[in-house]
Amino acid sequence: MMTDLDTFRAETRAWLEENCPPSMREPVHGEADINWGGRRADYANKPDQKLWMDRMAARGWTVPDWPKAYGGGGLSPAETKIVREEMARLNCRNPLNSFGISMLGPALLKYGSEAQKLEHLPRIARGEIRWCQGYSEPGAGSDLAGLQTSAEDKGDYYLVNGQKVWTSYADKADWIFCLVRTDKSVKQGGISFLLFDMETPGVSTRPILLISGNSPFCETFFDDVKVPKENLVHEVNKGWDVAKYLLGHEREMISGMGLGSSGGNPLIDGAIATIGLDAQGRLADPLLRGQIALFEVRARAFAAMSERFIDELKAGQAHPAQPSMMKYYGTELNKSRHELMMASGGSDALEWDSDASHHGAAARAWLRTKANSIEGGTSEIQLNIIAKRILELPGA
Repeated sequence: MMTDLDTFRAETRAWLEENCPPSMREPVHGEADINWGGRRADYANKPDQKLWMDRMAARGWTVPDWPKAYGGGGLSPAETKIVREEMARLNCRNPLNSFGISMLGPALLKYGSEAQKLEHLPRIARGEIRWCQGYSEPGAGSDLAGLQTSAEDKGDYYLVNGQKVWTSYADKADWIFCLVRTDKSVKQGGISFLLFDMETPGVSTRPILLISGNSPFCETFFDDVKVPKENLVHEVNKGWDVAKYLLGHEREMISGMGLGSSGGNPLIDGAIATIGLDAQGRLADPLLRGQIALFEVRARAFAAMSERFIDELKAGQAHPAQPSMMKYYGTELNKSRHELMMASGGSDALEWDSDASHHGAAARAWLRTKANSIEGGTSEIQLNIIAKRILELPGA
């Protein structure tokens, strides 16, 4: 006898099979295959990206567990899990990657006013606005609470001045969620959380070139930027509460890199294509075969732990420091994956420019992973949190 969830799974599977374009079931090769949405998104040569996003957004399935009133699907945790599982079964690409979904959205659902939720969340769900995060500063990296970007109260607006750094995709984003100092007499207690349009006069960005040759990071500058008071999230000087909550979701998002991308197994497929199989149908290089096997065991264990963590998180039972554990292991796992991909590709994997290598996609991605253990809180910081909050080690 079929249960309600069995029926939902069958209907979900049938809908995905009918509505996910074949091109959106292929492996992701690089940044061009990822849909970030936003006002400046160009779908001229990628119509299936737009079609897939729009179809999923119409069902609320870009954010299946958000309330329907805010553009979500209104699904239960069990139903949301089924949607994710059925997408994975078909190798469906994520229809929309968004800091609005993974970071700002959860924070607004908890701390935002009703007006802020109605204004921003549906547009996030539909991929209409691309967000960036204004946290780190040149003098406030690991010590985020030391930030100095100021927001001066001018009556009906705040006047923002300062600088942010490592602002991912700031040069492509439409809006920013930003930590600012509204009281200089205290650290955490003097920080507020603001939202504003990146086209506001006084906002400028400058890309930071990385060793990968790509530049997802930027410096962001604010010179007498006027931000309306209604764009303050939560309460003045209470932005640290929002920031901490959001950081947990950011670390959860970053940890997901350890799971890899949808669509096949590029590590194993790449190794087979480069090295070939022996007479027993195994990867011909026994040493690399063993390294990949060990990695796959760790990756499957991490996937199982991630499933449990998400279930606990949705049920409100996750340890507050658990995102640090997930972030640490997920990023280290992703770095290991790309090290093995480069090892299996040999010297050819270092090729940088040709169409055959997708313009060095593998090498650039490998170099990019070096930042995984820095962004969202360094691995050293995460280990300190794990030691103190989870293991409760003395003196940690």
